[in-house]
Amino acid sequence: MIQIDLEFQDFQSDWLHCDQVSTYSARMISHNRSDSVRYSNLFSSALNELLEVAFRARHSSGEIACKVSRRGKTDRIELTFPCMPEERQFYEEAMLQIAGSEARERYLNSVSGDLAPSREIVILELALDYDAALRIEETGPDIITLVVDLPLEDLSN
Repeated sequence: MIQIDLEFQDFQSDWLHCDQVSTYSARMISHNRSDSVRYSNLFSSALNELLEVAFRARHSSGEIACKVSRRGKTDRIELTFPCMPEERQFYEEAMLQIAGSEARERYLNSVSGDLAPSREIVILELALDYDAALRIEETGPDIITLVVDLPLEDLSN
């Protein structure tokens, strides 16, 4: 449905790019949902969180690509961006945390504490609050794709 490609340095040059990309994408894809305003708000929030995770990557060159597609009631976000090996390890470990039995407890402890949320918590939030299915695809050397399936139309929260 939508694909946005940016130079990673341009994307990282201003924090507002996360909000601008997520707001634009949400408005474009929510027009035919049963409650388009609710859907747009949920999608924009989820995508913004995901973009902020990429925003904090320590790579200084390359491109970031955000592709949004739809199958039935589920929207898929594919976020491809430069990623150093130690960052890739972080994402792999965060994905394991989603499947763990303590995921909800770790998430609740984090959001009720005084510390700012970590990138790991953002991944947990997407899985727990948005009922998202997440995975990582290795796209190339020092490049990964985070694939997030969001069933927001059926979300009961």
